Amino acid sequence: MSSAVEVVVTGIGLVSALGNLQETWQRLLVGTSAVQLHQPFPELAPQPVALIAQTPSSLLALTHQAVTQALLTAELAPPLENCGVVIGSSRSHQAQWEDWLRARTHDDDRLLPSLTTWLDTLPNAAAIATARQSGCTGPVLAPMAACATGLWAIAQAYELLQLHQCDRVIAGAIEAPISPLTLAGFSKIGALSRSGAYPFDRHRDGFVLGEGGAVLVLETAEAARRRSATVYGQILGFGFTADGYHVSAPDPGQREAAIAVKQCLKRSQLQPQAIGYIHAHGTATQLNDRNEAALIQHLFPGGVAVSSTKGATGHTLGASGAIGVALSLLALKQQVLPPCVGLQQPEFDLDLVTASRPSTAAYALCLGFGFGGQNGAIALKRVAS
Repeated sequence: MSSAVEVVVTGIGLVSALGNLQETWQRLLVGTSAVQLHQPFPELAPQPVALIAQTPSSLLALTHQAVTQALLTAELAPPLENCGVVIGSSRSHQAQWEDWLRARTHDDDRLLPSLTTWLDTLPNAAAIATARQSGCTGPVLAPMAACATGLWAIAQAYELLQLHQCDRVIAGAIEAPISPLTLAGFSKIGALSRSGAYPFDRHRDGFVLGEGGAVLVLETAEAARRRSATVYGQILGFGFTADGYHVSAPDPGQREAAIAVKQCLKRSQLQPQAIGYIHAHGTATQLNDRNEAALIQHLFPGGVAVSSTKGATGHTLGASGAIGVALSLLALKQQVLPPCVGLQQPEFDLDLVTASRPSTAAYALCLGFGFGGQNGAIALKRVAS
């Protein structure tokens, strides 16, 4: 199905444990990892995490930083009338709720929220905060689809523009997931690494939680031309499915994941051999990397360059897909592929990018998979400067 409207990205805001957009990109290219041993909570043992500061960050603070940067790079200033917002988060203000629960446990009513404060921590908090900051008066959506949330947000923004619901959309996902419950929960199911993040490595032992997010400004190519905006790349299409298999484990047959990728390629009018780079979900867990490697080998038998950036930024859960799209757009625009930081001994027969390398890729694919069997793919196109 061909798109009636060309959708391009004219602004990118990114915040990660490596820094802002440019800092993250430059440090990623030289193989820097932000993963360090920390003990953010005295009741839990030290473990590797990717913190932005010395203590866990606030969701709304990260949202404000990413949105500010996105608007700056897009050369837009509030208020933005007829602009939509699609900002997701898989954890939202869970960390804040945990703080309040601890205060309640200790009978310290001074630390409990007022009604207004509590309302500012509902699951759509980041989306509402973005609308306020940017003065957006269009649709405001807050998707939540586990680790596929960021991809879903960008896809929903794309659809709003296809349906002429608004002139442009601020879209992405933000995550401040480092809290006692999140750390303890993932540790309990054996998903967290005790040493670091090594996507696709033979000795990988789990993922490392990271903070951050990415926010994109999407608009029609026509609108971008009218205001002579810088274009980072084009969103071509997407595909989403659900396994219906297990609450946390992916379907070992990859059937629905393959359908999501095939849908994405068909909607984008691309053949598999056109894809020059895949930003993999690459969490460094045994199951995810094995399934994803098998999926890529099956769908791209001719070979394609692959990397995951989670070894550098940590796994930002719901924000990971948005960060992946942002970094993939930079890879296409600057014609250089980012490395799979932490990878020493590849387990799979893939063209894994172990050090940043020059590229002539015109098209990229960003993959995302989440608990509950969420499968997502977004195709991107390089737009010449």
